[in-house]
Amino acid sequence: TAHVYAAGGVPEVMLHLRELGLLKEDCLTVTGKTLGENLDVWKGGGKMYPWEAENKRNRRQQIRFNLQAFNPDAHPDQVILSPEKAMQANLKSTLTFPSGNLAPEGAVIKSGAIAPEMIDENGIYYKKGAAKVFVSEASAIRAINHGDVKPGHIVVLMGTGPGGTGMEETFQITGALKQLSFGKEIALITDGRFSGVSTGACIGHVGPEALAGGPISKVRDGDVIEIKIDCDNLSGSINLIASHDNPGAELSQADIKQLFSSRSPHPQLRPHPELHNDIKIWAATQSGIWEGCVQDADRILKIMQAGIDALEYEKAGMKE
Repeated sequence: TAHVYAAGGVPEVMLHLRELGLLKEDCLTVTGKTLGENLDVWKGGGKMYPWEAENKRNRRQQIRFNLQAFNPDAHPDQVILSPEKAMQANLKSTLTFPSGNLAPEGAVIKSGAIAPEMIDENGIYYKKGAAKVFVSEASAIRAINHGDVKPGHIVVLMGTGPGGTGMEETFQITGALKQLSFGKEIALITDGRFSGVSTGACIGHVGPEALAGGPISKVRDGDVIEIKIDCDNLSGSINLIASHDNPGAELSQADIKQLFSSRSPHPQLRPHPELHNDIKIWAATQSGIWEGCVQDADRILKIMQAGIDALEYEKAGMKE
């Protein structure tokens, strides 16, 4: 992390993205300038306001110089690589965005952090196993410490999205799994988010989240889940394929849909009891994991209007 910062950090990465035409450079930033103008200054050119220090133009050069002063063997252009250099070094993208009947809106996995020995010669990580379900990170960690999580299990941690915990970082469970001698043989699926230092086959940001009625809320212990991650082509799927009461019989997608319809959400699923009121309000009005979790003004107004209408209806009924 220190080397990446000293090589230029996010602005340096954005210069590469700019060259690929992947940035909307006319968007306004907190500096009062557009993103493109900021990048021009970072690169050593561009317009500056009168009150800005001239040495701001040289900040990039200063930071990159400091990297080599700290480590003479580390060249900035070898820390943050251009796409061409990355391909020449046989480096692959680190993120894959799988979907499936457990994550119809999407999910994310740091595929570059999967143990290499768990990936076949075609770049595929494949796992089929029994679900071990938890509704809180604390209960999952207790089970891991007590030996209840076995090699081959697929841990399903639900209720850790916006509506459950405010989507706090689920770092402890990945750390606990990493300490197991067989940790690499276990996969994790959750509607929560991870720390940047998480490793292993950890799939997060599953959407919709459990407390929004997502399919992940319908998973039970012993259900059979299949995970496929193509680490080369950055595609993948996470699907429930069989029920716990007949794990040997794979179900069709129509049968899976019927299974989900017949099940209620996990009986112990609920928001964290100490969730702050401000977070509860945000969680009830945010746009969902794959819409950025931002508060949706239209949704808020719709909810408020529905409440007003309900109160008016109740008041009218009382008068009658």
